[in-house]
Amino acid sequence: MAKQEIITSLDLGSSQVICLVGSREEDKVKIIGASKVSCRGLKGGVVVNIEETVDAITKVIEEGEKSANTDIRSLYVAIRGGHIESFNHRGAINISRSDKEITAEDVATVIEAAKAVQVSADREIIHTLAQDFSIDRQAGVNNPVGMEGGHLGVFVHIVTASTSHLNNIYKCINRAGFTVEDVVLGVLAVGEVVVTPEEKELGALLIDIGGDTINLAIYLKGSVHYTKELPLGSEAITRDLAYGLRTSGTVAREIKEKYGVALLGYLESKEKENEEVRYLSVDGRSERSVSRRTVCEIIEPRVEEIFSLVNEQVQNSGFAEEIPAGVILTGGGSLLKGISYAAEESLGLPARLGLPQEITSNLAEITHDPTYATVCGLLKYTFSEQVGRSLTKYRKKTTLAKKFRRWVDEFF
Repeated sequence: MAKQEIITSLDLGSSQVICLVGSREEDKVKIIGASKVSCRGLKGGVVVNIEETVDAITKVIEEGEKSANTDIRSLYVAIRGGHIESFNHRGAINISRSDKEITAEDVATVIEAAKAVQVSADREIIHTLAQDFSIDRQAGVNNPVGMEGGHLGVFVHIVTASTSHLNNIYKCINRAGFTVEDVVLGVLAVGEVVVTPEEKELGALLIDIGGDTINLAIYLKGSVHYTKELPLGSEAITRDLAYGLRTSGTVAREIKEKYGVALLGYLESKEKENEEVRYLSVDGRSERSVSRRTVCEIIEPRVEEIFSLVNEQVQNSGFAEEIPAGVILTGGGSLLKGISYAAEESLGLPARLGLPQEITSNLAEITHDPTYATVCGLLKYTFSEQVGRSLTKYRKKTTLAKKFRRWVDEFF
């Protein structure tokens, strides 16, 4: 009997680390373990404190190992942050063989040619995503293998990341005792499980609303044509509530989740509008109360700002008129009530909430919670063999401390 293939995905988010352990089950991914821990060493997906991040990674993997009843040694990691940059580029090669038949090796070569673009010394290319091929300058070819032609071209979407930020991530994971198999841009992973093939083909906008960042991806003709990271997220709403209501961030977050609505007009009745919200002040002793309308009046301007920034990026992308399939919202920020309604109002496009698809799990929260969409997508992305191996040089041997811990575990 063939050995079950198991992989582990890790999402380094705005203020938490999420781990999923999965196995392949026919054409779906089965979740066999999950864990989530908070982390003050991360901000917007960027490491700001190595020791705290190492501790969080160690803890989340240990919990993931217990949940899955397996031993974890290497990780596929979803990354994000304002240091991510992307652009579209093209490459071309001549087919000099007499038969002119294009092979898979030719396709790999032309993609490498497109990848041969100058980037600054402090940046790394982490993705080169083929969009469209051309043969003898005739565009619109999806798969050129087996076709004949003397000139093969390709249009690609290239994603780069800050080398120093990547190195900090590798350092944290290595210190925790694990190796990095590969890194994947978070929004690309999410798209694997929340955007349908039909939406990708027709043209769609994916908005992943995290705590400190908003991640955008525009799909067209089945491939990614635009990605962007914005330095604003749902934690801005939490901070607005904490300031406006004079309470702690923890209480403000609870109010947002229980009573918050993206737009005041989304409240169903005057009765709900006047519903009393009781909470503790910032000192944790005195009790305060406001109407639900007041809560929504604090939230609404920030939501409008978020979608205004998104709309600005979409308009500047050059693809604003090519996303008729509409908007797919995901990430923790998409849990705010009425957020799809707000997106439709601001962007003038149909919008829906994106939850992980083609994922099986005995844990209902995994497939019903968009905060798990990135790690779910990363598992599918990896099992689909779409992850490159361009960062092999960063893989490092398991640390002595990790080996010793495993030896003790196995011995006893």
